[in-house]
Amino acid sequence: MSFWLQPMRYKRRIVYVFLFLSAALYILYSCIPDPPIHNCFQIVPGDSFAAGDSLDDVQQSMPQPSDDGRNIFFHETSCLKEDGIVRLNARQACAIESAARANPEWNVYVLFAAPVGFRNHTTQPILDALLEYRNVHLRYVNLTTYANETPLEEWMASGEIFRSLYMNSHLSDVMRYLTLYKYGGTYLDLDVIVQQSFEKLEPNYAGAESVRWVAAGVMNFEPKGHGHELAEMCVRDLLANFNGKDWGNNGPGVVTRVLQKYCHTRSTAHMTRERCRHFTVYPISAFYAIGYEDYRQFFEEQYLEHALYTLNQSIVVHVWNKFSKNHPVRVGSRVAYGVLAERHCPKVYRSCGTVF
Repeated sequence: MSFWLQPMRYKRRIVYVFLFLSAALYILYSCIPDPPIHNCFQIVPGDSFAAGDSLDDVQQSMPQPSDDGRNIFFHETSCLKEDGIVRLNARQACAIESAARANPEWNVYVLFAAPVGFRNHTTQPILDALLEYRNVHLRYVNLTTYANETPLEEWMASGEIFRSLYMNSHLSDVMRYLTLYKYGGTYLDLDVIVQQSFEKLEPNYAGAESVRWVAAGVMNFEPKGHGHELAEMCVRDLLANFNGKDWGNNGPGVVTRVLQKYCHTRSTAHMTRERCRHFTVYPISAFYAIGYEDYRQFFEEQYLEHALYTLNQSIVVHVWNKFSKNHPVRVGSRVAYGVLAERHCPKVYRSCGTVF
């Protein structure tokens, strides 16, 4: 009997040792803190930039929130290269030019989520064309301090945003709500074309993407009063519900959830200014007249007349970069995106070469 039991006992001991070592390794691994994040958001321009050629920190060079809220904000969070050079592609620059051109009395801030700067302006004709507008200001955002004295201070310090599966997109989500909370004004995505001035719009608004969703690509909150109250609600919703595994949860999900509670309705069609207490949710035609499922209408000549007719009354045109970024536009071609760019961002369009 003992002859047969010995091999079994030996096997059990091996199993126990294996389980013990596995448990020890798991505990040890769990106790080791996450390694520090090294990425281009932390690269500081050094001697490679001449004095004055690095962008100013927006917190040090932007006026305090004003009552009129005439500030337009774009965020560049892609951080694709680590050389610290300011870069914008033609479509991003077009969005900025169209906003500055349609709103000459407003300040347009382009906020980079990294301390970037210039080496030679003339190597980027698109950027040079954009900077001809005196109301366009390029700034960088210090991510280690930008959330200080806001509800997101501890959360940002935790580095949770850098562990997101969609880090660049979710950083953009966080920054748009944080910026509107801090300064008030208008946030715009970088894949838009502004067709009309914002002067005629009453403060505090967003736009419906569907009956269910309020989109986050165009938002305006007053620096004070009802606007600031809603901006704070959005920041706190983001803090409570951030999900790094869900692409849309932290962008349109935030403003949709907040307005559903604030307006006491789940339908964007019922989110009127009266029901939402001084906040307007504009219909789909205002900012998202061509939905993401029809984005090809911007890029094929057969849809030109239909697309322009659909967008005729739109204040802002959204071109859905997530889906459309790999569809080139030949300069001079008769596709809707090209026609709109030539009309609303002419300087950038003329400087981008043969492909827009």
